[in-house]
Amino acid sequence: MITRDLAEFIASASYQDLPGDVVEQAKLCFLDFLGVSLRGSCSVSSGIVSKIISDGRDSTVIGGDTTIPMAAALVNGVSAHCLDLDDGHRLAQLHPGACIIPAALALAESCEKSGQEFITAMIVGYQVSIQMGMFLNPGHRQKGFHSTGTCGTLGAAAAASKIMDLNEEGILNALGLAGTQAAGLLESDHSGSMAKHLHAGKAAQSGVLSALLAENGFTGAHRILEGKEGLIQTMGDLKEEINPLQNSGTLNHSPEKFEILRVYFKKYPVCRHLHSSLDAAINLMKNKNLKITDIQDVTVETYEIAALHNEYHPPTVEGIRQSLPVSLALAIINGNLNIEDMESINPDDGTCELSRKIQIKCDKNLDHLYPQKRPSKVTIKTTDHIYTERIDLAKGEPENPFTKDELLNKFSSLNPQVDVNILKDLDELEDANINELMNTLNQGFK
Repeated sequence: MITRDLAEFIASASYQDLPGDVVEQAKLCFLDFLGVSLRGSCSVSSGIVSKIISDGRDSTVIGGDTTIPMAAALVNGVSAHCLDLDDGHRLAQLHPGACIIPAALALAESCEKSGQEFITAMIVGYQVSIQMGMFLNPGHRQKGFHSTGTCGTLGAAAAASKIMDLNEEGILNALGLAGTQAAGLLESDHSGSMAKHLHAGKAAQSGVLSALLAENGFTGAHRILEGKEGLIQTMGDLKEEINPLQNSGTLNHSPEKFEILRVYFKKYPVCRHLHSSLDAAINLMKNKNLKITDIQDVTVETYEIAALHNEYHPPTVEGIRQSLPVSLALAIINGNLNIEDMESINPDDGTCELSRKIQIKCDKNLDHLYPQKRPSKVTIKTTDHIYTERIDLAKGEPENPFTKDELLNKFSSLNPQVDVNILKDLDELEDANINELMNTLNQGFK
């Protein structure tokens, strides 16, 4: 059975069996998460959630105080996802870190777990959420579900169960409880609302809640995935019964089978589907020494999902993060795209004028390459020449990765008030007491 197979994998996973590169990748994911979440903790949506959580002293709210594990997971999940800078997996079509790490971290602190246990729980959570995303999509997304909120909940429960050392029966109950809480609709994302941020926070919180309930004997459906009225049948698009574990083969402990190795990190604070277009346009402007005043028009040819991000008048910052023409105009004007660019946009800075010159087209040939690639061809026509560049995989994909130094620079640019040397303890994360580590880190973050 699918659910039981997942439970067996979660129960049997051991730090000692993890390949070295998988452990190092987990450290990079944690580093990236900390930088994004710390900056995200200053956002409006994270602040709203922080005000309504319960009091407690067990788990760290990054950039804040301590509270109960469920509340910490909720806030940290929102903080990690609200800037659109968190890690992701292009084949699973979700953002695992914002769901998995807050759940694992909150319980690792409250249960006084070691760094090895925390890393193991992270990797287990990434594996489960990504595996389910790969299996359910593209039909899951086409039905309007945001995989971060749905598959992320299962991954968070897997990580929480591992941290709490639940037995197989407990894990089955936790997965059953998580599956029935799995939620998140793309309408929230594409309407430019803060509800998108809530998907990750609720996934993390629901994962913690599921594991805590299961530990106390609260039961969940043991066939929540494959059951007649389970998640796969109701949220998927299957024409025949398929076992995702057999189909994807990703539960093997071989190094190439750990999906955390295929996670991407983000350079720009916008939807990942926009990144290849941004990379191409920024490269053209820089390498060809183009002037904004010489631009007559810009044409973007890309795959269908990216082309559908074509809102020319987004009403909110969240909407800009989903808008290809406005994000592209900002990137061309600024030579880059960072958080400050998103927050300081105004009608008089030329952004609106330039965005009107941008035409977005779906190219069927490029669309056939998705999701293995996320290609975009950008053509900039000036007064005397036409320049074109194509990017198939944006910066940060495993085929075009960030280095550790680049992730440290990302952290510093997001959080210039923090001495980056405080992060040196992450080099020995596996030997750390998570409670002590987070106390040290969070004191340095404030």
